[in-house]
Amino acid sequence: MTIPTTPTGHPPGTGTGTPLVLLHAFPFSARMWSAQVERLAGPAGELARVFAPDQRGFGSAPLGDDEPSLDAVADDVARLLDTAGVDRAVVGGLSMGGYVAMAFARRHPDRLCGLLLADTKAGPDAEPARTNRERIAAAVLARDSVRLLVDERMAENLLGPAAGPDLVEDVRGMIAEASPRAVAWAQRAMAARGDSLEVLAGLSVPAAVIVGEADSVTPLAEARMLAEAMADAELTVIPAVGHLSSLEAPETFAAAVRALLRRIRG
Repeated sequence: MTIPTTPTGHPPGTGTGTPLVLLHAFPFSARMWSAQVERLAGPAGELARVFAPDQRGFGSAPLGDDEPSLDAVADDVARLLDTAGVDRAVVGGLSMGGYVAMAFARRHPDRLCGLLLADTKAGPDAEPARTNRERIAAAVLARDSVRLLVDERMAENLLGPAAGPDLVEDVRGMIAEASPRAVAWAQRAMAARGDSLEVLAGLSVPAAVIVGEADSVTPLAEARMLAEAMADAELTVIPAVGHLSSLEAPETFAAAVRALLRRIRG
């Protein structure tokens, strides 16, 4: 499904109800949320008004000239809400999208009515991870290609052992669509992020934490840490899926988000 955009390049939102922003993982585009947009807006759009924007440099979004920073992406989300006339929203994301959601919670806490964190973590990268991010950034820019990500079996590493060949191929295809400049910028932005546990501890809005049981990138221990940091968080562990839980188990993932929306609506 193609998500329509306004003349400003921002999606106007699909459906009506509680505003919900879904922020995609690295190195994907908003296309990874197609199944969730269809499920969460509901047949008559009564459940949520879903925004699934492309983040900087991915999909149809321009990269811009800012230095790599997840704060810049979080501010993009605030501008999206301004353009849509939305004061407060549930903001959530998977993996890198979760990092952006936490940056949004730090910079724009008054714009949150709920938080969704999926297959992500609050802590900063350790030095080996930062070094690896810079290795990838430099390599894709030097080669002007993201083939490295496919060659290093990124798709297979992000998915659980039970993922079927069609899904593996689809994920490989989405990775191959990424821009080398966007990949490098995002890697450096993620490497520069700080710790978000204190931010999460200061939130009072309802939150949902979702994790694939077989996620080896941000495992269950990280998800538990997120859930325990927040005052009103529920943890959902999806059996037998990996890091891309929304793609591997779209209906179970959507059910956890629906439960969060029901808590917010009271």
